[in-house]
Amino acid sequence: MVEELLTAAAGTATAAAAYLLAAARVVKQYERGVVLRLGRLHGTARPPGFTLVVPGVDHLHKVNLQIVTMPVPAQEGITRDNVTVRVDAVVYFKVVDAPAAIINVEDYRFAVSQMAQTSLRSIIGKSDLDDLLSDREKLNQGLELMIDSPAIGWGVQIDRVEIKDVSLPDTMKRSMARQAEADRERRARVINADAELQASRKLAEAAREMSETPSALQLRLLQTIVAVAAEKNSTLVLPFPVELLRFLERAQYPTPDHAPEPDGPRPGP
Repeated sequence: MVEELLTAAAGTATAAAAYLLAAARVVKQYERGVVLRLGRLHGTARPPGFTLVVPGVDHLHKVNLQIVTMPVPAQEGITRDNVTVRVDAVVYFKVVDAPAAIINVEDYRFAVSQMAQTSLRSIIGKSDLDDLLSDREKLNQGLELMIDSPAIGWGVQIDRVEIKDVSLPDTMKRSMARQAEADRERRARVINADAELQASRKLAEAAREMSETPSALQLRLLQTIVAVAAEKNSTLVLPFPVELLRFLERAQYPTPDHAPEPDGPRPGP
């Protein structure tokens, strides 16, 4: 009798252990468990830790709540100003409602990917090339709103959307390079012209100052000679201004009345 009781107890313990092993589930910290009992949603999402389900009756779906980084394949489109471009992006999203992610959509990852590609093509068609190249923050916000609107019903929250790269045709790249080069050349010419204008005004002021004091012109000439001699040139060309020659002439012949008569007979009329 005792042996039969021990055998029955052992069998019961074995059956309980087998049932416990079949019913035991572990939900990780970054997951939530959604239980479908006979195909219907049972209760709320199971929290992290150890949980039990009814074997053969309950089916536990584990939903990851971590932020998912999903690259969006490059989409080719025509911008509003008729330029063909290829744009790729990346989407950051996470599940905020685990039961909705299981019940409302078949595959929320695939749904978000397709919505991101469709929204990216729509953004390309509504934007100009300059906006794609320089105003990406505004386009990122618009793209995030377009994806987030339907994703709310899937239990998914779009955290951030970033446009990664904009590929242009080679002909467009060359055209933009020529345009940038022409613009830089235009600005260089304007700067040079402005510099010439300022220099001419300063030279005019210097000329007026020197005209009042002729000796300043001589000092400037000597400074120029010193600057040229510092370059160690073998040949030095020294221009003599007419004013200097006239000054030397007046120093040699003070007045016309005392000027010496030239030697020899004067030629007749």
